[in-house]
Amino acid sequence: MPQQNNRFNAFLDLGQAPVSHAQSGPLAGLTLAVKDIFDVAGYVTGCGNPDRTETGKPAPSTAPTVQRLLDAGARFVGKTQTDELAFSLMGQNAHYPHPVNAAAPDRVTGGSSSGSAAAVAGGLADIATGSDTGGSIRAPASFCGLIGLRTTHGAISLQGTMPLAPSFDTFGWFARDIHAYEKVAQVLLGQSYAELPARAFRLAALDALLLGEAETHAYRHMIKAIAPMLGEPQGASALIHDLDDLYWCFRRLQAHEAWQSHGAWISEKDRRLGPGVKERFAFGATIDAGTTKVEIARRDAFRAELADRLDKDGVLVLPTVPGAAPLAASSFEDTQTYRERALHLLCLSGLSGFPQLTLPLGMVDGAPFGISLLGPIGSDLALIGLGRRILETIGKA
Repeated sequence: MPQQNNRFNAFLDLGQAPVSHAQSGPLAGLTLAVKDIFDVAGYVTGCGNPDRTETGKPAPSTAPTVQRLLDAGARFVGKTQTDELAFSLMGQNAHYPHPVNAAAPDRVTGGSSSGSAAAVAGGLADIATGSDTGGSIRAPASFCGLIGLRTTHGAISLQGTMPLAPSFDTFGWFARDIHAYEKVAQVLLGQSYAELPARAFRLAALDALLLGEAETHAYRHMIKAIAPMLGEPQGASALIHDLDDLYWCFRRLQAHEAWQSHGAWISEKDRRLGPGVKERFAFGATIDAGTTKVEIARRDAFRAELADRLDKDGVLVLPTVPGAAPLAASSFEDTQTYRERALHLLCLSGLSGFPQLTLPLGMVDGAPFGISLLGPIGSDLALIGLGRRILETIGKA
């Protein structure tokens, strides 16, 4: 797809194997882009690494979840870029031209679902699959002005998908339009759901992670925008668990599992891993069984604490990320600093396994900035329904 590649560097130039789709169904008329960690029959699953792409064989079958979208009528338009082995958050794979953020061309798309976000933001696809391990749906959605849900962990099959950190990996997708987003959710998660009662609350420690005055002003504006549907989110007492401890719990467990998934392959020879990715895998190799046991216990305790806070009707309102996407020309050090700050926000859904929806309600310095709603386990469809009502109320649906 050379023309598309030239526009936003969203798609991979892999040739065009035929991919059939149903001619009717709830997704008929919608175009579908697929992140290059999901198998599509006839295509090599390269996972953002040249060695994988060059030595891999075409997948004999399509990942079942992707196939469900095709069977529902979505039309495949290509495979999209991913950060290397899906182990990054900025969308700048060292091996390929970086995808362009159509909503803010001087800023990164975010990753690892970078090409999928770029394709949808640029109008090259109506929907695009991605994954969220540490934030790879939520951050790109916020950066590119899209709707994105980190689904309840385990709710949607990841068969036929490259694993990164299995106890965190989740299936996700992007759309500009909430009605298209909800149609995909109904295909993958079911047709009916109960409305989520609106008991919204905020945590001061999360709000404090905003980058500065402009971000705080934009966030307050978003809070006012959701108030007609949720009421004014009330401040709640601090978590028992320290945010820094939760951040490191996530980092250690994710890195450990990533090394378990890919360490043997990485160790076979020099895989030319890009900066940041190489160091994160190396960090994973240092996490021992004792550390893993301690952090699993911490995660379990946090999950129980958050479940108690949310109960069956609670919604935690929080900034999706600290602000607008970093500038594409930012230094490696600056983007790493942003990444660490962002993960303090993003890790709560990952550690708990609970769903989190980001909505494109804000702008900072002319760039998109999202607000998130984190709900109880299994409230995915209810959150999307709530998001639809919010967007319809403010005229952004």
